[in-house]
Amino acid sequence: MEKPRSAPPAPLKAVLFDAYGTLFDVYSVALLAEQLFPGRGQALSVMWRDKQIEYTQLVTTSNGGAHYRPFWELTRAALTYALKRLVPDARADWASGGFDAKVEQLMNQYRHLSAFPENREVLQALKAQGIVTGILSNGDPAMLAVAVKSAGLGDLLDHVISVDTIHKYKTHPDAYALGLQATGLAARQIAFVSCNSWDALAATWFGYQTLWVNRNQLPFEELGTQPVYSGASLRDVLALPGLAPQPLGGAAA
Repeated sequence: MEKPRSAPPAPLKAVLFDAYGTLFDVYSVALLAEQLFPGRGQALSVMWRDKQIEYTQLVTTSNGGAHYRPFWELTRAALTYALKRLVPDARADWASGGFDAKVEQLMNQYRHLSAFPENREVLQALKAQGIVTGILSNGDPAMLAVAVKSAGLGDLLDHVISVDTIHKYKTHPDAYALGLQATGLAARQIAFVSCNSWDALAATWFGYQTLWVNRNQLPFEELGTQPVYSGASLRDVLALPGLAPQPLGGAAA
């Protein structure tokens, strides 16, 4: 794990994780997509994800959030767009319902995304130290509840925080502020962990001690700010300097 280039930060009392892309593999839908649309599965999974994130930013920044829609609806809209772009018959067959069953299959797969295998190990280790754990996600509460239950992580998370309560998606600062409200801690006392570089950057700007998990060895965003820490695996969370064990059963003030 890369160390920060400045003085050591404050002791950490909580770790919050992004959900989609960090704990749950958003590209695990590619296998089913390939079965349903041979030769286009990987491209479909990538465009679906890119358009999903684009839609969250669009509805957050336009007209004061008047066009907000829950993450599940944006996920379906993004899938519809990606199919119409990548599958030649999609536009013609859409009106007749020719793709309805396949869309439902893919949406159900998204509801039960594969969890990264190290999730439970990392969360168990944090809980053993008395560190407060949680998810801070764009996902709406119903989506997150299913994903957490499917992955068997419910007993290891103190908080599952959805931006749906404020109708503003990340990277809006109000979305990141939900972590402070839930834990009662200052941003400098919380590690925010994300595999999405845009998310790690915005969380760094907000003031979290960030860990960007760069599984695919990609360059970071070129906007003059680096994450506080970078790593290649979720296990790098356990090597964060400043983890401050707390009494089991709740966050410290």
